Amino acid sequence: MVFIHDTRRTLMMVVDLVNTLPGFDDEDTLQTLDDLDEFLVRQPYSGTIQRDAESLDRVRELRGRLRRLWEVDRSGAVPLVNQMLADGEALPRLVIHDDYDWHIHATSDESPLATRMMVEAAMAFVDVIRADEYDRVRICSADDCDAVYIDYSKNGSKRYCDTGNCGNRMNVNAYRRRKARETV
Repeated sequence: MVFIHDTRRTLMMVVDLVNTLPGFDDEDTLQTLDDLDEFLVRQPYSGTIQRDAESLDRVRELRGRLRRLWEVDRSGAVPLVNQMLADGEALPRLVIHDDYDWHIHATSDESPLATRMMVEAAMAFVDVIRADEYDRVRICSADDCDAVYIDYSKNGSKRYCDTGNCGNRMNVNAYRRRKARETV
């Protein structure tokens, strides 16, 4: 699956943001302004960023809305994406800045960070939907993980997230079960 740079970068941001939600054994990793700063180091944003409790709260609230994109199929994603674009008053335009070539921004640089994140996420999911690649929007198959990911593999066979060692852990568990059956 090949997406243009800004779509892939935004999808990676959305996965990273959604995976800050508490899961099976982990806690919420976006609780403080310092946590938000760390997130923005990993997933940088241009434009105005208000470093205050309201901005943090809005980004935290956005996570659940984005997580719903993993809980629906392609058809179910369309109204969610359309509503995000409407709520963000998206007005796409081409821009060039920093080390990025021409790409789309659909909000002003002064829009709240959570609004920019939401609209960029919606725009990236527009590309996923239009490319008919929504089956690659997945939740980890490990029995003790609910992290989300996008499967970028050529053959679409990825089953586990990248947040931990889910694939290795599940393969070790399967190996141990096979060995236990062999010794019985």
